[in-house]
Amino acid sequence: MSLSITASYFKAAVSTLFYPAYTLRCLVCKTLQKVILTAILFVAATNVATEEHEPKFLKAVEQYFDRAAKYSDASEETLKHIKSTDSVLSVTFPVEKNGKVVMIRGYRSQHSRHRLPCKGGIRFSSAVDLQEVEALSALMTYKCAVVDVPFGGGKGGIMINPQEWTEAELERITRRFTLELCQKNFIGPGVDVPAPDVGTGAREMGWIADTYRNFNPQDVNGAACVTGKALSLGGVRGRTEATGLGVYYGVREFLAFPEVQERIKHHGKVEDTSVIIQGFGNVGYWASKFFESNGAKIIGIVEHDYAAYNLSGLNIEQLSLWRKEHGSFKGYPDAQILDNPMALLEAECDVLIPAALERQIGLRNAHRIKAKLVGEAANGPVTPGADQVLLKSGKVVVPDLLLNAGGVCVSYFEWAKNLSHLRFGRMNKRWDERSKGQLLALVEGNAGRPLSEVERRQLIHGAEEHELVYSGLEDTMIVACNETRQTAIAKGIDYRTAALANSINKIAASLAGSGSIFTNA
Repeated sequence: MSLSITASYFKAAVSTLFYPAYTLRCLVCKTLQKVILTAILFVAATNVATEEHEPKFLKAVEQYFDRAAKYSDASEETLKHIKSTDSVLSVTFPVEKNGKVVMIRGYRSQHSRHRLPCKGGIRFSSAVDLQEVEALSALMTYKCAVVDVPFGGGKGGIMINPQEWTEAELERITRRFTLELCQKNFIGPGVDVPAPDVGTGAREMGWIADTYRNFNPQDVNGAACVTGKALSLGGVRGRTEATGLGVYYGVREFLAFPEVQERIKHHGKVEDTSVIIQGFGNVGYWASKFFESNGAKIIGIVEHDYAAYNLSGLNIEQLSLWRKEHGSFKGYPDAQILDNPMALLEAECDVLIPAALERQIGLRNAHRIKAKLVGEAANGPVTPGADQVLLKSGKVVVPDLLLNAGGVCVSYFEWAKNLSHLRFGRMNKRWDERSKGQLLALVEGNAGRPLSEVERRQLIHGAEEHELVYSGLEDTMIVACNETRQTAIAKGIDYRTAALANSINKIAASLAGSGSIFTNA
């Protein structure tokens, strides 16, 4: 595995030598050293967990699909259609850095266009390759279907380490990649809508939106070409924390299922549940905040360099501020700091949430996982072989395509907001408050006692945008979790297979309903 991954980056870097117009000006040696170093670090992290023969990410997704397909109602021909990737765009372009030219490689995969637009993030990472992008776009297809978001699956990535580039250089790279997407019709409110992912955020989404607008000034719905934007550019309140909040809602629902409580011997409530989270980026941070605020004890946070552990519970905000100020958990006074962070994944806890990279639990460490429930907040953190080990040992695994769907759900809300050109709650908030106020006056009259001003404001308060977003996300997760549970019980299968089978059936129904003018005689 390590040789094949390193070789792929080596070939990608060396290929820049042969770009005819820029051969003499490329900083190949320096770039190659950084790319190979990043690849080696990535391989070292995943090799702690995985065996050499375990499938890579794309093959793992396909294995999960094949397992679920047996429990679906789709025909063999339809399954082939659903499994295949529709379109892939691969581009290279030159960017100047320190007076020299570096060749940048980017990808965009549209796995399925059974519903449009395609939807999926754009990541900036030295580990990006075509196989990873295809796997993630497939996962997005199934993810959208399982939570009833009317999108096809897409994913994109640029093979750079964003920490090695200045803000001005990142802007040029982002805008140039967006230009490539515009020229090839791989972006647009009704075609393909990117979002933030690893290494990107609201800033990059703003650059994408502005570039698209300049090339499509007549598109009145142009703001909907990308989601995850800042509020000032048409973003929606609640998008930043959406994935972490969805993780909380999903775990909460599964803990409440009687069969889960029986299987893992748990009381079924979030309160006093011990949680370890791997990853302290956007998803890990917000998931830990929501668990903490609802009474759970976050006893461990795992990062790539250090892990923080406190059996009595960590103060998430203090730990976050320390890391921002010092660059890592090292030296944090209110926790035991471990310099072998992966070992904390194997500690005793009720819930383990991998919220970092794929392939973090494999055949090398799955048998040592002591958590009762594993919630996949990252994409593909558990390999197929490890998944079977966890299930056979009596653990519950809540799959990624369901648990981390909060981001795409709220992206859907933002997209709908941009198309309607209207903030959620703007038309009805005051009407709701006035109606509640009139009803409350009748209640006060019958009760013979007026309410205090504080009580009155609490009772008649009309929903703000973020409250409507939270409500919509909570309802979506509750429905999807219960659908997954019902299928798992009815067919006697695990939750991942059940969620994927539901997803396949929904996609197959969409394909059958729309028909085909090309494949049928």
